[in-house]
Amino acid sequence: MNTIMVIHPYKHEGMWVFDDDRVGLEREPFVAGADTIIDQMVADIPNATFGFSFVSAAQPFPGYQFKFDRQREEYGGHWSRIAGLSMEGWLCPALFKYFEDTPDEIYAQCKHRS
Repeated sequence: MNTIMVIHPYKHEGMWVFDDDRVGLEREPFVAGADTIIDQMVADIPNATFGFSFVSAAQPFPGYQFKFDRQREEYGGHWSRIAGLSMEGWLCPALFKYFEDTPDEIYAQCKHRS
């Protein structure tokens, strides 16, 4: 079964953050390289800093653009390398609000928020 999740990151005080009332997160920041990866992922999305849709799943889905490969664990989160961008970022423990275990791969799509 493929479960697809959607969050809507935006910039707040210069940081990429997101809110998700369903799992109790407010202004959860992307740090340690994940923020730089997002900058690259949304470079072609107009006004992404005001919010965009980040669609993700542990399995490939039609239209996915990016693939994160799990590298190693650190500080309760996991470092992942994003294929095609040759970049690495840390996915914090908030990841476990969406996945029971850290998947070996996460597939993602970034698009304009309608």
